[in-house]
Amino acid sequence: MTDILRSIKAINANAKCTVNGENVNAIIWHDNTTPIAVADILAKQTELQTAYANKAYQRSRIKEYPSMADQLDDIYHNGVDEWKKTIKAVKDKYPKE
Repeated sequence: MTDILRSIKAINANAKCTVNGENVNAIIWHDNTTPIAVADILAKQTELQTAYANKAYQRSRIKEYPSMADQLDDIYHNGVDEWKKTIKAVKDKYPKE
């Protein structure tokens, strides 16, 4: 889940504010930061959550790929074609959606 402050910072990286309990209606703006409309914050939050969810396959693949050292060792000892098979197995397990 993407929090409110992260959504605000995605809209305005220089925004200064306090968010009380993830309540989008209880934002305190500081240092003359121009307030951002609640609808814009919520839309950005949805956008960021969707982007995160769409990359679940990447996070799953990273956990299962061999380390770079192991991959290079695999290429050295078994050749590129065998290395490709190892990588393809992970890609097939976690396809892009």
